Amino acid sequence: MKRALLAVVILSLGLGGCNWIKSIGGKKDNVVPPTPLVEIAPTVSTQKLWSTSVSKGAGKSGAHMNPALDAGRLYVASVSGEIAALDAASGRKLWSTNVKNMEWAGGPAARGDLLVVGALNGQVRGYSTQNGSELWQVQLSSEIICAPTITEGLVAVRSQDGRLFGLDPANGTRLWVYEQAVPVLSLRGNASPVIGNGLVYDGYDSGRVVAVRQSDGAPAWSQVLSTGEGRTEVERLADSDGPIVLDQNQLFATAYSGQIAALDAASGRPGWSRELSSFAGLSVAENAVVVSDAEGNVWGFDRQTGSNLWKQDALLHRWLSPPAIVGNYAIVGDLEGYVHWLNLADGSFAARQKLGKNPIESAPVVDGDVVYIEDVSGNIVAYRTQ
Repeated sequence: MKRALLAVVILSLGLGGCNWIKSIGGKKDNVVPPTPLVEIAPTVSTQKLWSTSVSKGAGKSGAHMNPALDAGRLYVASVSGEIAALDAASGRKLWSTNVKNMEWAGGPAARGDLLVVGALNGQVRGYSTQNGSELWQVQLSSEIICAPTITEGLVAVRSQDGRLFGLDPANGTRLWVYEQAVPVLSLRGNASPVIGNGLVYDGYDSGRVVAVRQSDGAPAWSQVLSTGEGRTEVERLADSDGPIVLDQNQLFATAYSGQIAALDAASGRPGWSRELSSFAGLSVAENAVVVSDAEGNVWGFDRQTGSNLWKQDALLHRWLSPPAIVGNYAIVGDLEGYVHWLNLADGSFAARQKLGKNPIESAPVVDGDVVYIEDVSGNIVAYRTQ
């Protein structure tokens, strides 16, 4: 893994001297080639319901852009400036708008009549989910490359320079800002904020997970998942970039060169933790936590104790997406456009589909037995697991 990281291009953001390592999203970025796929005997039926495409998707922005699902609609955005609403049942486009010279990379997020997207130039805009008309816009301090989060009375937005903003959903007015310093070097990407229990949770490039008060952004707690030890800046990479999951009173998170941990959501106190390096993140089922690690292994851990349930190592070096849970299966995408269904009981392969030829980097979006998956080029497919 370290050899692969050393081989990628290091680019300057020009923001406070911070550098980032380019997001890895294709065969050309691999020092170690992806493990060839083995033939499988499907044990579950997966049905392709529809497919469509929306402009250029995330492209080479390094953002992990997946559709936002709300009230039977999918909302999508593209680095080419397009925003669109799709009927979730059929994939039919309901409306679209294209903002000239705008590179969307953060979002979208949708709730009720509000759709929020962020851009590489630091702009955040609110649109009507009904017809795509603009409601408000605000300029933040640096690029937005992860989805905002919307709840009653608050839009939480994370910018690449380490700031977490609380905005008024009605007009985009800044309500508060929380700031943490970012390391000299970090992986390209951020975890989207998670809101619950009166707190806003977020992962940071320092390997910390923090919680701030939803009302005013004041710090509530901070927990270290990775210390980032090593002789070089690359060896000290410690980002907590993968999706954070809040489920009831527990918060689940991972960090690169660090841990996977179950934390008490109110205090940040660890319930259990395991040494594991991940930049993709995790998903939580009723009795299991599933995580894609930095090498391409998929792990299943007992939700209550953190004990290892299984490990699937046949997807090494395939740069997996964050996992998603559909019924008794975990779903991950890979750099060659394949979608894999794994049995939650033992991690064995249950099914496989080919979305296309482009990498799948964003988390699958689940609604009941249907999963929506978008690749980096904006191709979207809906599958039903029967």
